Amino acid sequence: MPLNAGDNGYGSVASPVLTASEAGSETASLLVPDLAPDPPWRPMSKEDLEVSAGSPGWRRVRCYLVLLFWLTWLAMLATAVAIIVASPRPVPVTLSWWQKSLFFQLQPDLSTGQQSEAVCEQLPYFKSLGISGLILQGFFGPRSASPVNVTETGERSGTLPQIQHLLSESDKAGLKVLLDVCDAQILDSRDEVTQVKCALDQHVFSIAVSPKTLHFSPQHVLRFWLEKGVAGFLICDTDKAYSEETLLAWRSILKEFSQEEEEERIVVVKQTGDILLPLGGSAQQRLNITLVDVVMRSVLPASPHPLSAQEVAVAIERHLQTPEHTWLGWQVGGKAPHDLRNLLLVLMMTLPGTPAVQYQELDPAQTVSPHEGSLQGANKSETALKAKPQRSTAALLSSLSHIRGREEALLFGSFTFLPFNTSFSSNATQSPALAFLRSWGCVHFLVLINVGPERHALDPAWAPSLPEGGVFVSSSEKERLGAVALKTLVLQPREAVVIKLFEPGKYS
Repeated sequence: MPLNAGDNGYGSVASPVLTASEAGSETASLLVPDLAPDPPWRPMSKEDLEVSAGSPGWRRVRCYLVLLFWLTWLAMLATAVAIIVASPRPVPVTLSWWQKSLFFQLQPDLSTGQQSEAVCEQLPYFKSLGISGLILQGFFGPRSASPVNVTETGERSGTLPQIQHLLSESDKAGLKVLLDVCDAQILDSRDEVTQVKCALDQHVFSIAVSPKTLHFSPQHVLRFWLEKGVAGFLICDTDKAYSEETLLAWRSILKEFSQEEEEERIVVVKQTGDILLPLGGSAQQRLNITLVDVVMRSVLPASPHPLSAQEVAVAIERHLQTPEHTWLGWQVGGKAPHDLRNLLLVLMMTLPGTPAVQYQELDPAQTVSPHEGSLQGANKSETALKAKPQRSTAALLSSLSHIRGREEALLFGSFTFLPFNTSFSSNATQSPALAFLRSWGCVHFLVLINVGPERHALDPAWAPSLPEGGVFVSSSEKERLGAVALKTLVLQPREAVVIKLFEPGKYS
C-alpha cells in the first residue's frame, strides 16, 4: 500500500512549507571545516624592528620613559641634598697651639754648663715622644724671690745664660716653653716693697726696696721673659697675682707680644684644690675665662701617702661626672700606685683638654731624670731604651700623642660619661669600672678604665645605643690589636683601653 496514496489517503502527512532561509540551511554542511594553521613564530628582522620603532606609538613610549628616568633621578638628588642639609654637621674648630699640645713638666738644675747641655740634648727625644711644650719649674725661689732675683742675681750666678741657651735650643727643637712661677710672687703688681737678696763678701742679707727705684716693675719682668722667647706663664690660684686687676694687665702685654711675633702667649692657672678659687678670694668674683687660657687640674687629690685603687676610682669618676666649660689641662697630681701609671696616662691623653706629664710618670729607665739636678745624659737613656724589650710608658705616651694629634674626636670632640649598671661588676665592693665616649661627627672613641684588681666583662645590656664592635687603638697594659666585639671584651686588672667604634661592616 503506498504511503503517499494521495492527499486523502490513509497515513498521509501534510508536507511542510519551508522558507528560503531554512531551505538554505539544509544545503549547508553539518561539519565545521578546519581553520588554517597559524604561521610559525619567528623573531623580528632588522627591517621589521626599524619599521616598528619608527611608529608614532613607540616614539611616545620612549619619550615617557626618558622623562620618567630624569624625574626620578632629580627626585633622588633632591632627597639626598635635603638629607645632607638637614643632618647635623660638626662645626669646624680652629685650635690654638696650646690646645693641641702635650706639655712636659721639667725641673732641671742649670747651675753648671754640663747639666744645661744634658737637658738640651734631650729636647729632640722629648719631641719624638709627641711633646710640644715644656713647663720649666724650680727657676724661681719661694715667696721671698723678687724681680731682681730673676734678672740681676741670675746674671751674677751664671744661670741666666743657661736659661737663655735652653730657651734657644727649645725653639730650635720646636718646643714652646712656659715658666712656672707658682708661689713665687715675682709678678705681683700689688707689692710695693720687694725683698732683694744681696751677696757681699760671702754674706747674704736682705733689704727692702721699692721696685720702682730699681726699675724692675712686674710689667718689666713680664716683658723681660717674653723677649727671651717664653710662650707663657703658670701661676696658682692661691697667688696674689691671681686677681682680675693683675690678669688684665698681663693680658694686654701678652696680646702685644702675640701680635708682634704672630705667636700666641698664654697664662695657665693651676687649681690647687677640688674647686677653682674665685678671683681675688672674693666669693662674688668668678673667673673670667678670657683672662686665662688653661685651668690646670689634678686628676688625683693631694695626699701624703699613695692612694688606694678605690680612692683613685672615686677621684676619676668625680672628674668624669663634672665636665667644665673652660679649657682644662690635666696632670696626675696626687700619689698613685705604681701599677696605675699607664692607666692614668691613658686617661689624661683622652680627656678633653691639654695633658701635662712629669718625668716621674714616665719609665725612669727610658727617660732621663732632670729633677733636682739628677740628669745624667742622653746615652744612659738610649742604652736603657734598647735594653728593655717590653712596652714602656714612654712608648705608650708616644703612641697616644700621635693618635691624639690626628683624631679630631680626641682633640676637641664632645664628651659623654657612660655609667655602668650594677651588674657590670661581679663584686660591688671592688673598684668600679669607668667609661666615657669622645665623639666628633660619626667618629666615636670609647675609653674603658678598670682600676680594680679583678677582670671585668662587659654586660651586653650596657649602652645599647653604641655600635657592637670596633678596633683597638691603645691599651695601658699590653698591645691590643685588631677588631673587638664589645659583648666579648674582658678588661684586665688595672687596664685602660681605647676603642674606635664602628657600625657592623663599616670601617673608616
